[in-house]
Amino acid sequence: MNIKGFRRMLLGEKMPDKNDPQYKERYEREVNAGRKFAQTTRIDKVAARVQGFANRHRKIFLSIVFGLVFGILALNIYRLTLVYNFHSSRHTATEMQDSLLRERHKPLQHPDSKRYGDKEEAKKTEVAPSMKDRP
Repeated sequence: MNIKGFRRMLLGEKMPDKNDPQYKERYEREVNAGRKFAQTTRIDKVAARVQGFANRHRKIFLSIVFGLVFGILALNIYRLTLVYNFHSSRHTATEMQDSLLRERHKPLQHPDSKRYGDKEEAKKTEVAPSMKDRP
């Protein structure tokens, strides 16, 4: 990138004036494109109706607008407090994998472990056959 382009990126360009002959044609093209888009999508008609309602019923319009703003603000504050007060235990992926492996291998633990109180019960619940029992 050359120095002029770098300086333009940092400092920006001067704001073009709509009456400046250098930018007048570009400004008119952009305005016409915007008007054509608004007419195609009928945004201009909706905006005119909203503006007419706002001119006829100023207090109702302002109460609707500020009611929406305060309602959305209250909803955001409510959601922030829920998230702030939510206490979840944080586990890393390694801890989660270790706990799953431990749960899966509990039945395969050695029967003489402290988990089994009675050796007879341990023999009944033994899942894996020992090497001596195999043919």
